Amino acid sequence: MPEATPLSTHRPTPRAADPSTPRLPAPGTATAASHPLDDPVRASLTGPHARFAQRRGRVMRYHPEVTPWLALPDAPEARDWADVAALAGVGASVTVTAFREPPPAGWEIVFHAEGVQLVDDTVDVAPDPEAVLLGPADVPEMLDLVGRTRPGPFLPRTVELGTYLGIRRAGVLVAMAGERLHPPGATEISGVCTDQSVRGQGLATRLVRAVAHGIRERGEVPFLHAAASNTSAVRLYESLGFTLRRTTSFLTTIVPADAPAGAAPPTDVRTREQGTGSLEHVGR
Repeated sequence: MPEATPLSTHRPTPRAADPSTPRLPAPGTATAASHPLDDPVRASLTGPHARFAQRRGRVMRYHPEVTPWLALPDAPEARDWADVAALAGVGASVTVTAFREPPPAGWEIVFHAEGVQLVDDTVDVAPDPEAVLLGPADVPEMLDLVGRTRPGPFLPRTVELGTYLGIRRAGVLVAMAGERLHPPGATEISGVCTDQSVRGQGLATRLVRAVAHGIRERGEVPFLHAAASNTSAVRLYESLGFTLRRTTSFLTTIVPADAPAGAAPPTDVRTREQGTGSLEHVGR
């Protein structure tokens, strides 16, 4: 789901483009039509995040305890929606991005928003001396902070998707940011949130730059999503050096009780494509 995070209004000093900084092709170039960021969920699940993937027919999704994102084919057919129903189960919510067609009749839409995808252009990245690495032991604190600030979906195993950094004050976690989708060559910054008690101190900005620094250190491109209607957040992200790459859409729908079941059996992608292994693998 798009983030709506208050950030510092500080604009970094412009710097010359570094030729060693990773770059992604812009929309409209010869390679953009099949670029991983055009469908970052599918690109992640068939790439670096394959260990989290579950598949049924042409439909793929993350393990439901990790994140709610699901990938549909570009032009989903009735059998694809049937596979969504069988994979997720009656009454389950299904969240997709970059979709082009509405769900079938009877599928209740509970969330819909137009969004933007922003990529690192000249972000002034830097590690943060106050930031601490967060892991599975910190999940209760992270869930508590998310519950107070509501930055977007964050589940008990979301921390496994990548690096999460936090800042504590008086021992209490008051700000965090981390990594979510991971298509080849890029990593999404997500889970950016700051407790009301410390807003206006630039903590979210510092953490975004610190997370982006780690992504850049791996030779990858930081990117993020935001609601198009949240123009103040978009302007602030742009002030940090992120540039609009494309528009997109976010939709959450509910699997109806009368949805037909798909014929294809469910498949654990890791078991099928990468040999046996536990979905409990943490981090990278």
